[in-house]
Amino acid sequence: MGLARSEDGGGQTPTFSNDVLRLEITGPDQEHLSVIDVPGIFKNTTPGHTSKADIALVRNMVLGYMRNPRSVMLAVIPANVDVATQEILELAKDVDPEGDRTLGVLTKPDLVDKGTEWRIIDLIEGRARKMQLGWHVVRNPGQRDLSDASLDRINLELAFFRSASPWNNISEDKVGIESLRERLKEVLSSLVRREFPKVQHEITKRLDTAHKALEAMGPERNSPAAQMSFLTELGTKFQRIVTLALDAKYGQDEIFDAQPALRIAPAVLARMEVFAADMMQGGHMYSFIPQERQDTVQQVEQADLSFEDDTPPDHRQDAFDSRKEDDVDDLAEVLRPKKSLSPCNKEGIQTWLQGIYTSSRGFELGTFDGSVLATTMKKQSSKWIEISLGFVSDVIVIVHRFITAALHSICSDRHVRDTLFATLLDGLLDRYRLAIRHVHFLLTVERDGIPITVNQFFKKNLQKRRQARLVSAMEGVSISDCRHGRVVKLKDALQHYPMSNTNYTIQDIHDILAAYYKVACKRFADNICQQATDHFLLNGADTPLRFFSPVFVGRLSTEELERIAGEAPKARRKRMDLCKEIANLTAAREIVLKG
Repeated sequence: MGLARSEDGGGQTPTFSNDVLRLEITGPDQEHLSVIDVPGIFKNTTPGHTSKADIALVRNMVLGYMRNPRSVMLAVIPANVDVATQEILELAKDVDPEGDRTLGVLTKPDLVDKGTEWRIIDLIEGRARKMQLGWHVVRNPGQRDLSDASLDRINLELAFFRSASPWNNISEDKVGIESLRERLKEVLSSLVRREFPKVQHEITKRLDTAHKALEAMGPERNSPAAQMSFLTELGTKFQRIVTLALDAKYGQDEIFDAQPALRIAPAVLARMEVFAADMMQGGHMYSFIPQERQDTVQQVEQADLSFEDDTPPDHRQDAFDSRKEDDVDDLAEVLRPKKSLSPCNKEGIQTWLQGIYTSSRGFELGTFDGSVLATTMKKQSSKWIEISLGFVSDVIVIVHRFITAALHSICSDRHVRDTLFATLLDGLLDRYRLAIRHVHFLLTVERDGIPITVNQFFKKNLQKRRQARLVSAMEGVSISDCRHGRVVKLKDALQHYPMSNTNYTIQDIHDILAAYYKVACKRFADNICQQATDHFLLNGADTPLRFFSPVFVGRLSTEELERIAGEAPKARRKRMDLCKEIANLTAAREIVLKG
């Protein structure tokens, strides 16, 4: 046990140890109890034998046993020393203030100085240092007695207490080892009866814990059939959690309170709202000209611009991140890196459109080539790439954390959990890549294809912008009419307002782009949420959440079943220990119930 021997010469090896040397004595006449003999507390070191570390170790060891509320303390003190100097009595009083489980035992009465016996008698009779359970005195054989081969310990002690004065005047139930045995039985019985309800509760609690631990391990998995059955049950539990989580029925299982990462629906919806805000408020490179300020180029350049006429002003005053969730090591090759995106340019759209138009115009009269709209749309939506890929990457992280938390909740066996997760990982990564690939597909359709829409809101928005431009132009020549409000004379309405063909075309490009961008942005955001997110990651038939299932288990080979679900030697030992503990606790509970 790493303890010092006499020949060690007082090295660094300790003299005492917390290790317990257990001797078990069984037989029909043996008492059902445990006796723990702890070393005596000492305060001074002995060079070459004990150290300060030994002092602290012994003291902590003794106090540890004394604090056990179901133990009876025998405070053993030599009768030939002053009881008032014995620290053990104060320690016993600290841990047992009522004295219900502290019994004083005096030894070596034959060594008490003549004339001082009355002090010991006062202790035993309760006239001094009174204890709740009282004092008892025993006489053990001395060194001379032990050398006698015919020694009868019981008779030797009885003869002493019957003949030696004043010990022969003490009541027989307070002297001798046999009466101490009976007294100890009484104290133990009283303590056990008092502790019965607590013991019964503790046994029941430990039995329940052991049953749950064994249940969590599942049935024995020593054959492919047993291994498949075990994994199939795990797959069924996993899919139940997935269904409840996606339906947001969190009140039907306490597991959602213990694992916040399993509340996947609110997490994804919250991220969708942030994604929509990023797209609508910061997805465009240039802010469009408000409808109420479309009369002159000068007003265009000075306007406090917003994204669209029927939404709140642009709130993206500062740069924002494309990603909101932290990365996961398993997904490094799939996730889009976080990028900081600049806010929209509040001014300059007129100059930008003019540059695009003048560098790509042909010999068209009064119109412009269709490629101009595609070019401007691609530039205006360039931030869609990082915003959408960052959003889907975040949803992948949320899904991956859900899967990890769900596996941890349904499988307590770390070996099975880790091996199963490693087996699932490649399939999960393939499904994550499908979602990312679909985002690229939607980006290609929206940004590289021809601008197309049959949405009536495009025509409605374009008409509203053109009407707003006409109203803005007429405001300068309108007059107040009491009956009809502000009106414009016909001759003023027909008056020619000089504007170059270039400026007119640029205004037209702006209005068409603004009307189309509004429709395309909402369409793209919806498609990302519905297709790339919901279909490929959440509710589709072959999403990462639906990958681990009984169907997946049914496709595993015998080798894979053994590798994932086969019990390791450590798990087998744990199962045996749990079964043994359950058997012992069950037997103990029956004994307690019988009283």
